[in-house]
Formats: sequence, structure tokens, C-alpha cells
Amino acid sequence: MNSKYAPLGPYLKARATAEVPMSFSDIEAVIGAALPPKAVNHPAWWSNNTSNNTMTQIWLDAGFRTERVDVGARRIVFRRVGQPPQPPRESARPAAQAADGGGLLSRVRAALAGTVRVTPDVDLTAPTGEIWDADSI
Repeated sequence: MNSKYAPLGPYLKARATAEVPMSFSDIEAVIGAALPPKAVNHPAWWSNNTSNNTMTQIWLDAGFRTERVDVGARRIVFRRVGQPPQPPRESARPAAQAADGGGLLSRVRAALAGTVRVTPDVDLTAPTGEIWDADSI
């Protein structure tokens, strides 16, 4: 689609999150143009109705719907329809795998890939020093 709004599609697709909160200024920076007055003054402009405006089809085709439109604060949230793309499942750190022989630490890091960042100097198997008393819970 040849539209001034076209850059928003690839921008949204490149986000690996379920929600993409943006200010109207953020959107204008992505598309390289000012939003029309109706967009900044009327929440209905941001509806997910395909006959609404040309920009609607851009975010729908990218796999997003709009929600939490706040024209007063000039903010909106784009919510992904379906699952976000998963990052490639690479081994966490080849050096760490070699150090533990591809064992528990490597499996834990691989399982947590994309959810948390564990620095190489953290030993996930080390005792914390906490004592838990299951009977008192």
C-alpha cells in the first residue's frame, strides 16, 4: 500500500511484544509526517473499522488492533492479534555450555531465553541462603 502511513506497518511487525504503546509524536516520527487533525482530536479515528481511514488497514495488516486511545494525553496502544513472533532459539552462550557440559545451566538459560536476561556470572544453581519452612505457610 502506497501511503504516508505505510512505515507504521513494518515498525509494528518488528516489535516482539504483545502491546506497543506509542505517543502520537512517536507515530509521527515513524511515518515521517504529522497526523491529521481528526486523529489527534477524535478517538473514533483510531477505530479498527477497515473503512475508517487508510492508516487503519496498515495496523490491521501488521497484525495489530488499537486500544486505550487517549487523545487528551496523545497516546495509544497497539495490541497484537495472536502471538508475538518468537526470537530465534539459539543456545544461550556457547562458552557457558562448554563450561557446564551442556547441562542444567544451559537448559535453564535456553528455557528462559527471551523472558529474562541472566548474566554469565550468575549461578542459577547456587543456594540463596534462604530457609523455607513449608509447614508455616
